[in-house]
Amino acid sequence: MKTVIAFDVSKGNSVIVAYDKNKEYIFESKINHTQEGFSLLQKKINYLLKTYGQTPEFVLESTGVYSNCIEHYLSELNYSYCVLNPLEASFQTKLLRRNKTDISDAHMLAKTHFSADRRPKYLQDRYYVEMRAMSRHYHDIELEKNVYNNRIHKLLQETFPEYEKIFKNKSIMFYRIIQEFPHAESLLKSSKTIVRNRLKKCTKKNYAIKKLEERAIQLREAANNSVPSVKENSFTCKQIRRNAKRVLELEEEQQLLIEEMALLSEDKTEYKILMSIPGIQKTTACRLIGELGDIRRFKSNKQVNAYVGIDIARYQSGNVHYKDHINKRGNKRLRGMLFFMIVSMLGTKKQNHIVEYYYKLKKQPYSKHHKVAIIACINKFLKFTHHLIIHEKFYDYGEATNTNQP
Repeated sequence: MKTVIAFDVSKGNSVIVAYDKNKEYIFESKINHTQEGFSLLQKKINYLLKTYGQTPEFVLESTGVYSNCIEHYLSELNYSYCVLNPLEASFQTKLLRRNKTDISDAHMLAKTHFSADRRPKYLQDRYYVEMRAMSRHYHDIELEKNVYNNRIHKLLQETFPEYEKIFKNKSIMFYRIIQEFPHAESLLKSSKTIVRNRLKKCTKKNYAIKKLEERAIQLREAANNSVPSVKENSFTCKQIRRNAKRVLELEEEQQLLIEEMALLSEDKTEYKILMSIPGIQKTTACRLIGELGDIRRFKSNKQVNAYVGIDIARYQSGNVHYKDHINKRGNKRLRGMLFFMIVSMLGTKKQNHIVEYYYKLKKQPYSKHHKVAIIACINKFLKFTHHLIIHEKFYDYGEATNTNQP
């Protein structure tokens, strides 16, 4: 065991402590996350290197954006380091009685490093870091869209609530048409032909004229039967237009982001492999890479399951035995993405062994609950995807059905 330097990271500064291989205390210091602070850290590292003849090991607890600068500094100098998530750090450093301070936390991280099994952090290629940042930004945009959609829902209850019954799926057409006719009265002032032409302008899809005309008639009938609680010239209509415009802007930003991610990924093997799987489109493939990162760093699919948070949690004590459930200690964004990906796959008409596996689980006499079957399908998807990427193989339906039996 080498000497160890442990960091307790805070906003803008860190407490560092060092112990030698005999668990003897060497020094304790506080550094700021500045050029001067990192220069002091390098002097401490050089002192240990000169005194003990080897580069120390480094350990720190992840504190989000605050610990990123420490990780960046260590990786740039090619130092190997261990990063613990807060829950893991809490379990490893917990004592029966403990006074918690930044200094004591740093000392406990250093002392437990000699007995705990800690693996150095796997340093991923810069590509995966960029993809993760873009995927998280995509998710943030999605959350912002939800805020505006909730506002639109509330406002339409006052001007034309029937809109949401006609447009069950909030497409681009929906947002554009409510910009044109935010109020039932404004729609009634236009003829069936004008409404039909507006609907045609509101989408890039090549809808049949008859279908658009039927939708126009449906809208006019709903508007004729609607009872708005505000006038056509009310500020509420302006709010609807503004919110709808903002949602369309966010939709466009998401599309540009996906195009950028796809361009960045077009030469990557895992992107091509994911795109070869039936039911996976450009958006899903890019976001899966962004959230999963380099899947090659996992030695088995069980490690992938733990990262996602679908590994099984069991509790049994004496005669008490709780029902098994998934851990949910993992990447919740990725878990949600995979769930809706499987749901989307169920609607595909292409041959897909994941879909067939779902319906097999739903068959009697041992019919699984919908969510249980979905989680089983996620497990199967992660298992064969990990296998395909590790061995650089494209999806083959025949091989998948023969080699991935439950």
